[in-house]
Amino acid sequence: MKVIIPAAGYGTRMYPLTISKPKALLEVRGKPLLEYLIEKIAAIKEVNEIIVVTNDLFHAQFIQWSVSFRQKIPLTILNNHTSSPPQRLGTVGDIFFALQQKEINEDFLVVHSDNFFSFSLEPAHAYFQEKKSSVLGIYDVGDYAAARRMGSPRMDQENKIIWFREKDPFPPSTLCTLGIYFFSRKIISLIEQYLQEKNSSDRTGDFIKWLYTREDIFGYVFQGECLDLGSLEAYGGLSPAG
Repeated sequence: MKVIIPAAGYGTRMYPLTISKPKALLEVRGKPLLEYLIEKIAAIKEVNEIIVVTNDLFHAQFIQWSVSFRQKIPLTILNNHTSSPPQRLGTVGDIFFALQQKEINEDFLVVHSDNFFSFSLEPAHAYFQEKKSSVLGIYDVGDYAAARRMGSPRMDQENKIIWFREKDPFPPSTLCTLGIYFFSRKIISLIEQYLQEKNSSDRTGDFIKWLYTREDIFGYVFQGECLDLGSLEAYGGLSPAG
C-alpha cells in the first residue's frame, strides 16, 4: 500500500507563520507535525512507500528535513512545480499527480498534512481490508459550527456513505471527515475520470461527493484526540509557545 500526503498548499490562513515555512513542517510539541503523521502511518505493516507532495517554493525544505528524518519506510518527496497559490493543483490534483508520477496501481492511503491526532490508523486499515471498499476516516468534532467548515457524511446502519456534502450550512450531525482516506486501487481510474470531467481539483470532499454515488464507500469513526491545524488559533494551542 502506498501513502500519499498532500502538502503542497501555501497555508495562507496561517500567515505569517507559513510565508516561508510549510505548514506540515511547523513544530508541534517538540517536532514537525509531519513526523507525527508518519509515525502513525508506519504502524500499518502493509505500507511500502510514503509520498509527500510539495511545491517548488517549499521543496528544498522538505528535502532538507527528509535527510535528517530516519524511519523504516521509503520516503519520496515530489515537487508539483507550482510556486504560488494561484498555480496550485488543489488537493485532488496533487493526489492524482502523485498517482501518475509514481505509476501507482495498488491500494493507497491519503492523509492530509494538517491534522494532529492521537489514535491509531491500524483499526481503520483492518476495516478497509474487511470491506474491500474505500473507507473515509470520520471524527465527531462535537460542534455544529466546526462541522459547517468540514465534510459532512451520512451513513446507513452498515456505515455505508449514503450522503455527503462539503461545508454544508446545515450538517446532519457533528460527524465529519478529517482527511484520512483509504482508497482501493479501482479508485485511481475514477479520480482521472473526475478530473477529465472538469470537476474541482481543489477539495477532496468534492471528489467524495462525486464518488459515493458511483462506488460503495464506508465510514470509520475514530476515537481520541484530533485537531485540524488549519488556522493560527488552532495551531497556537499546540505550538511550542502555546
